[in-house]
Amino acid sequence: MDITVKQLRAFVAVARSRSFAEACGVLNLSQPALSVTIRNLEEAVGGRLLARTTRTLALTPEGSQFLPVAQRLLADWGAALDDLHDSFALRRGRLAVAAMPSFASTELPALLQQFRQRHPEINITVHDVIAEDVVAMVRSGRVEAGISFDPGTADDLQFTPLFSDRFVAALPTGHPLLAQRQLPWSALADQPFIALQQPSSIRSLLEQSLATSGTTLRIEVEANHLVTIARMVAAGLGVSAVPTLCTQQLRELGVQSRPLLTPVIERRVGIVTRRRYPLSGPARALVAILGAHYKNRESDPAY
Repeated sequence: MDITVKQLRAFVAVARSRSFAEACGVLNLSQPALSVTIRNLEEAVGGRLLARTTRTLALTPEGSQFLPVAQRLLADWGAALDDLHDSFALRRGRLAVAAMPSFASTELPALLQQFRQRHPEINITVHDVIAEDVVAMVRSGRVEAGISFDPGTADDLQFTPLFSDRFVAALPTGHPLLAQRQLPWSALADQPFIALQQPSSIRSLLEQSLATSGTTLRIEVEANHLVTIARMVAAGLGVSAVPTLCTQQLRELGVQSRPLLTPVIERRVGIVTRRRYPLSGPARALVAILGAHYKNRESDPAY
C-alpha cells in the first residue's frame, strides 16, 4: 500500500471543505487531477472514503475514521520537515565531541565559546578522556569527532592535523634543573622518572624516540593520567615529561616546566573522524572553527 503526502492533502482538503471545487482552489489542482488523486488513494486503502452524488459530498464511516489519522500524519510530516530544516540550518541539534583532557581543559573551552556564539541552539556534550579513548569513541561512533594525538595509519579513521605539540620537562618547585632554560633529555636520565603506564601511546613514543639517542629513563613511578603525574611531580616524587598542552595544568599545580631538546620529541594533535561517515552539520561547524583557529594561529607572529 503506497500512499503519498499529495493524496493525504487532497483527501483532507476535500473532507474539510465538502467541496471538490473549493479543494481544487486550496490545492491548486484541476478537478480531474483531484478526482484521480482521490481515486488512487481509495484504491490504495481498499475502499471508498467519500460518498459523492451530483449535489452532496460526505465522508463514509471509514473516511470519518481515517480523517483524524490523515491530519495527524500530515502534521507529523510537516514537523519532521521543520526539524530537518532546523538541523541543516544549525538551529537545532546535538554535538558530541571527545577530547584528551590536556586539550579539553585548555584549548577547547574558547573554541566551544565561538561555536556557541554562532549556534546557540545546539546542545554540546564533551567527553574528556585519554587520547586512546578518544580514538576508541570515534571508531565506535559514540562521537563524530575527537581531538587527540595522531593515531597513526588506520583504514577506518581520518586524521586532520591542527598543530604539533612538543614535550617539556615537568619539575617540582626548587628542583636544581630549573636553573637551566632548556634541557637535554639526558638531564632526566639520572632522575626518578614518573611515567604513564603501558599501554600508552605517549609512553611508547618516548621510549622509541629516546632509544635512538641512547637515553634511558629511570622509571620509578607509573600512573594512568597526566594530571596524576603532575600531582606526583608537585609532591616531589620525581620528574616527568608531558606535552606542552599540559603546561597550564602544571602551573596550576605548582609544577614548573622546561623545553626538552636533543632530541626534540613532538606529536601532531588533530581531529579524528571516521572515514566514509559524513559529519552532521554541528560537527562540520566545529571542525571548521578548529581548522580556521589553528590556521590563523600559525600565521600569527605572536605564536
